[in-house]
Amino acid sequence: MFLTLMFACSENPAEQATPATVEAPPAAPAEPAGPVGDPVAVDVAASSIGFVGAKFTGSHEGHFKTFTGKLFVHEGVATGTEFTIETGSVWADADDLTGHLQDEDFFFVEKFPQATFTSTKIEGGTVTGVLDFRGVQKELTFPTVIEVGETATTMKSEFSLNRKDWGVMYDGKADNLIEDLVLIKLDLTFPTA
Repeated sequence: MFLTLMFACSENPAEQATPATVEAPPAAPAEPAGPVGDPVAVDVAASSIGFVGAKFTGSHEGHFKTFTGKLFVHEGVATGTEFTIETGSVWADADDLTGHLQDEDFFFVEKFPQATFTSTKIEGGTVTGVLDFRGVQKELTFPTVIEVGETATTMKSEFSLNRKDWGVMYDGKADNLIEDLVLIKLDLTFPTA
């Protein structure tokens, strides 16, 4: 029986992704310097902020329908980014899961209606910034590919993070435990013309 269960366990897609680096946020400087360059708003209709969570019996995909964001570009180089996500806009590929993600076991939408990310550095194919989610602030560094074009700039990334770093401790049912690692998928477009 144990062997049957062991082989029935599905693979977590997050385990195949580059893990993000998570640390305590740095102390705020006396006079914070913002990114240089002009801000370009994200095209929400052409962009997605998604995730894949896994449990013992399978995985589920989801995304956020409502978010705002901007990317700062200076002389053809991305210098910073800021995002605000409306957590209540979460959608999952199962209706009952969409509702569950909104309660206190996961996003706790009633108490924490927004999540924010503000970058502090973009260099060497990585973005570093502070993710404020469920009232927990952590510095997050993740790999990204940013391509600055004449009519649009794109930002794409896939990485894994540990949900428990932000206080999402719900383990699921005893016979269908939820994995700690979650795959994050970013596909963002910032039109410049």
